[in-house]
Amino acid sequence: MTTSFLLIVQIVLTIILTIAILLQKSSSIGLGAYSGSNESVFGAKGPNSFLAKITFTIGFLLVVNTVTLGYMYSKASQESVVDDIVENTNVIAPAVPVTSITVETNTTK
Repeated sequence: MTTSFLLIVQIVLTIILTIAILLQKSSSIGLGAYSGSNESVFGAKGPNSFLAKITFTIGFLLVVNTVTLGYMYSKASQESVVDDIVENTNVIAPAVPVTSITVETNTTK
């Protein structure tokens, strides 16, 4: 149950991180060109410092979530299906008929 929740959080964090990266200004402008006038919303410096802080925070949360998921999956993988197998069976293996084989040796030279 917990791993399913953390996996959903991982997917959501990945999507939010991707959007935050695409909204940042770059040499090719990216998706930031479609956001309009962001200076009034984010302050005098614009969205650059705000998006950088959000990107760092979401990236940090993504790494922590990844390490937590890895730890939980590695702990769960120590249990094996073979550990639960019942070894008592009532099946009798068929007997192989024993035949005597005579070996002829050629001692003449």
